Amino acid sequence: MKLAGRHLNSGPFLKMKSLREKILHDGFCFVPAAEARSLLGETGDWPAFEASWNNMPLDTYMADGGRYRRRRHATLSVAPFATHAKLEAHQPHYQSLDYNNLNGGIARHFEPINTQVIDGVSMSALLSLCIQVFGSLAPGRAWHVEVHQFRIEAGALHQGMPTPEGVHRDGVDYVMVLMVKRHNIAEGTTTIHDRGGRQLASFTLTQSLDMTLVDDERCLHGVTPVVPIDPASPAYRDVLVATFRATQTPGNYPGNHKESP
Repeated sequence: MKLAGRHLNSGPFLKMKSLREKILHDGFCFVPAAEARSLLGETGDWPAFEASWNNMPLDTYMADGGRYRRRRHATLSVAPFATHAKLEAHQPHYQSLDYNNLNGGIARHFEPINTQVIDGVSMSALLSLCIQVFGSLAPGRAWHVEVHQFRIEAGALHQGMPTPEGVHRDGVDYVMVLMVKRHNIAEGTTTIHDRGGRQLASFTLTQSLDMTLVDDERCLHGVTPVVPIDPASPAYRDVLVATFRATQTPGNYPGNHKESP
């Protein structure tokens, strides 16, 4: 199955170039929701996209014993210079203990993301944005893409841990983290660090479509715990994470390399 290729609005070309330059210079970029909307264009299926985070299965692989995370997962691929992603056969998610010392070292089998969500306008637009920005930083790469829906729940007796493994790298080339919805929660601050652990930035994804794009080879990232505002009511943080890992050495094209800062 192929996702329909989408070209982002031609008007924000300079904004796209600015994202590329920020990542190249700083190793990451925070994109506020208003700017993201101008880049993504039509996301007419957003209500259905947002609703797909409801009733997700519990993540039962939490080595800390926590029952605060719900999750779905999909694997896709992008051919060199392609503008669309191809959905691959469903497969487990794996991270080595080098990158996830809490839950790594085993194949984790999660329920697949609904194909209507994968094929939808919102997901297609988000993946197109990543393909164009990350592809401009590393031209000619083929990409292994993993997409994760996360819901982190907080309650009266427990915090929600968006990154229970702590500040970390994902072991890929690039990462997108997109805020889908916050409901009745406080805190959840994103921090970005260099490879030496020095904090470079902190910000909170608060609005739907707030996002951060990260060069995973250069930066670590983490998120502080979330807590309920009203402990008597449901409280959760819904995010989409997409990781891009190069799977092919680029051909002998001029400039086909991952640029250095």
